Amino acid sequence: MEYSVKVDAFEGPLDLLLHLINSLEIDIYDIPMAQITEQYLLYVHAMKELKLDVASEYLVMAATLLAIKSKTLLPKHQDDLDEEEFEFEDEMDPRDELVERLIEYKKYKSAADELKQREQERGQIFTKPPSDLSEISGAASSEKLDLNVTIYDMLGAFNKLLRRKKLQKPVTTKISRQELSIEKRMDEVMVELRSFSGRRSFFELFPYQEKDHIVVTFLAILELMKRNELLVEQEGNFDDIFITAKKGAEVIGNR
Repeated sequence: MEYSVKVDAFEGPLDLLLHLINSLEIDIYDIPMAQITEQYLLYVHAMKELKLDVASEYLVMAATLLAIKSKTLLPKHQDDLDEEEFEFEDEMDPRDELVERLIEYKKYKSAADELKQREQERGQIFTKPPSDLSEISGAASSEKLDLNVTIYDMLGAFNKLLRRKKLQKPVTTKISRQELSIEKRMDEVMVELRSFSGRRSFFELFPYQEKDHIVVTFLAILELMKRNELLVEQEGNFDDIFITAKKGAEVIGNR
């Protein structure tokens, strides 16, 4: 069964690069190309494994990173440096253009976030007399949950899961093909979470080795997150992700 999914949470390759730089606590003016290229390719590989529609701009950026990485690794001979000393002083760092693009994108992203925040603040202003909303605000605050997990964290966890499953895969396996829909897997995940008291680790929701089952389970979790039926928590960058079924969430088949 083939699944083709496009995730709108990605705003482009520069957004992904900026996320990696912030997560790895890298100086944007001194980017280690080998490390950032490796991490970027891991995310693109995870997107392809999920059969997502990877836009060409992501692949173009991957090629650009590899080209810059190659230039930074080229050896420089001392004889050439002595003969062309003044020319090398004026030569640009191969990373400069990428850094400029990232800084420019960061400015626009910060401006967009500020405008969005102002829009949200303006949305809280009403041109009507004040009313007693204590009961409504109390009920809303008790149900409000702060999800601190992004699509990048979920992709990172999925990539880590693939590596674990590859190491745990037995030498000989018996493959039995069984079609599994996302809706059915959503039901199974909700039943498993509600029958378990407390939160469950992200990796515990993938009991089988088959790649189709892994991909369908991951897409089912993303869909449940989109419907706001799961509480997904992560204490710090690259830590394990824990998932809990929200109170009042129903099994899909019972609706």
